[in-house]
Amino acid sequence: MTQPIISQIMLRGAAVVSQLEQSCGKDAQQAAQLIARSLKAGGKVMFCGNGGSAGDSQHLAAEFVATLDHTKPRPGLAAIALTTDSSFITAYSNDFGFEGIFARQVDTLGKAGDVLVAISTSGNSKNVVLAAQAAVAKDITVIGMTGNKQGALHDCCDLVISAPSDITMHIQECHIALGHAITAAVEILVSETQE
Repeated sequence: MTQPIISQIMLRGAAVVSQLEQSCGKDAQQAAQLIARSLKAGGKVMFCGNGGSAGDSQHLAAEFVATLDHTKPRPGLAAIALTTDSSFITAYSNDFGFEGIFARQVDTLGKAGDVLVAISTSGNSKNVVLAAQAAVAKDITVIGMTGNKQGALHDCCDLVISAPSDITMHIQECHIALGHAITAAVEILVSETQE
C-alpha cells in the first residue's frame, strides 16, 4: 500500500525538478552573478528561512564556506545562515517576538554590498519579509527563493527565483537543486577573477 504513494510523490517531484532549467535557469544564473560580485568586493551572503527553509539556509551556507565538491578544494566563500544562533533566536523572540529574528541580524551583521537569500515557500513568511525589508534599507541585494505563488516577499527583492510548484516539499527540493547549481556557478565566477 505504501508503494503507490511513494511512487506518486517521487514522480511528481521529479517532474517539477525537470522543469527547473527552463523555468529558473536564467534567474539562477543572475543570482550567481549577483552573489559572485558581492563576494569579489568583500561582501558576504546571508541566508534565512523557516522550518525546512531554515535547514536549506544552513545547508547552502555550509556549501559556500566549505566547498560544494570536496575533490576540488577552494578558498571559503563568506556566507552565514541566520537560522543557526539558537541563543540569539530564543532570547530575541522571547523578549520581542519571533517576527524580527532575521531582520535584527541583517541590521546588525549586514552591510551595503552584501546579499541576503530570503527563502520562503509561500513568499509570505513574516520574519523573512521583514529581513528582506531590513536588507533593502541597508542597500543589501535581496534574492528571494519562493514557489509559484506571488507573496509579499516579491515586493522587496532584487531578484525572485520561483520554483515551479505550489507544493511545499517540491518547492524545497527545487530550492536545494537551485542552491547547488548557484553555488557551483559562484565557485567558477569567483575563481575566474582570482586567476
